[in-house]
Amino acid sequence: MKKFSLLIMMLVSTLGTFAQGAAAAAEETPVVIPEPSLGISTTELLIITLLVFSIILLFVAITLYNSFKVIYKEKLNPTPYVKHQEKALDYEEWKKQKADRPTIWTKLLSLKPLSAEKDLEIPHAYDGIKELNNPVPTWFNVLFYGTLIFAAGYLYYYHIGEYGERQDDEYKTEMTKADLAKQQYLAKNASSVDENSVKVDPSQIEVGKGIFNANCVACHGQHGEGLVGPNLTDEFWLHGGGVKDIFKVVKYGVPEKGMVSWEKNMSSANISAVTNYILSLQGTKPANPKAPQGEKYDPAAAEGETAAN
Repeated sequence: MKKFSLLIMMLVSTLGTFAQGAAAAAEETPVVIPEPSLGISTTELLIITLLVFSIILLFVAITLYNSFKVIYKEKLNPTPYVKHQEKALDYEEWKKQKADRPTIWTKLLSLKPLSAEKDLEIPHAYDGIKELNNPVPTWFNVLFYGTLIFAAGYLYYYHIGEYGERQDDEYKTEMTKADLAKQQYLAKNASSVDENSVKVDPSQIEVGKGIFNANCVACHGQHGEGLVGPNLTDEFWLHGGGVKDIFKVVKYGVPEKGMVSWEKNMSSANISAVTNYILSLQGTKPANPKAPQGEKYDPAAAEGETAAN
């Protein structure tokens, strides 16, 4: 109690000192606020702040006093410590409390606990070795007999009753569908040309010349005399000199020779036009032609081979 009274006296003297200092500061240098936002002077605001601080300090002092009081009482008369000891269970009792409970996994796999091992023993032994009767799990039996039922149904549906198509019949059906789809596609794209339907058409030469000048002169020259690519004006060809051969080379390209594929950049009509223009370059004899490459192409012999095939 004496400590608490001493603390209160120190708090009151501190507050008195702060109040005197504030009053002296107000008398020496009065501060005038033209438009106070709270409607109070600086001195009043300082006093309110000191009061709030005093209340907080008083609360802290009371809390510390109560804490020290409890510590002092505990020091004079310590509370005895009582240790609660639980009685150790016997192994059999503990085992009963921890009885094995089947889980979803053990039920699914038909697993048995070790405590049930005696019930699974087969009544015979060899050299002291006993055998356990572990039945096949239920899930395995369901799966096994399910496959047998499925196999019987499959056999009846596809082979006995012949309700479903077998592999060879499915192949024929798919090929028929593919042919039908091809015919429908060709009917919708009657104007399209491929390597099987391309023909020599002099009316396409002028269009093909423009396409050639825009895309092919970098490799084959302005007049087809050959630069990086081969000469297109002589009788020698690397991949055949027929209209179908040239069409295929332009369409699919020859990657190992540096010839790119124009299938995605040109329409089939444009490939046909440039093919006809290339054929028109035969025998034009431009200046500075590149040396012949490949084999000499004989149109009559090529037509004879095509007719024979």
